[in-house]
Amino acid sequence: MLLLKTLIIVVQVLAALGVIGLVLLQHGKGADMGAAFGSGASGSLFGATGSANFLSRMTAVLATVFFIATLALTYLGSYKSQVSAGVLGAAAPAPASVVVASGTPAASAPAVAASAVAASAASAVSAPGQSVPK
Repeated sequence: MLLLKTLIIVVQVLAALGVIGLVLLQHGKGADMGAAFGSGASGSLFGATGSANFLSRMTAVLATVFFIATLALTYLGSYKSQVSAGVLGAAAPAPASVVVASGTPAASAPAVAASAVAASAASAVSAPGQSVPK
């Protein structure tokens, strides 16, 4: 998943740089007047109006690629993987033999855990007004 995100980010950055470059290469509306006085646009590689069509089409293509890459990154960023419940759809069973840190086997572990919880709850309870600063 990380490789896919990295690949899409690279495509998005390259598309963004391509759009920036193509927009900077295009002529504005006032550039046609310079062509009328012999700037040599008719002898260019794409013809008189071919370069404008090529640049505008490539800008549209790269803008579409950028837009799709942005949507894909948004979708992948919002994806949260779920913990699998197993083949049967139930939670995984607890291990059969667990030894508690005190060395008692798992059969007496609930009693040990219950007494620990009761002791911590008894120590946490205090008389009313004890925790109020004076």
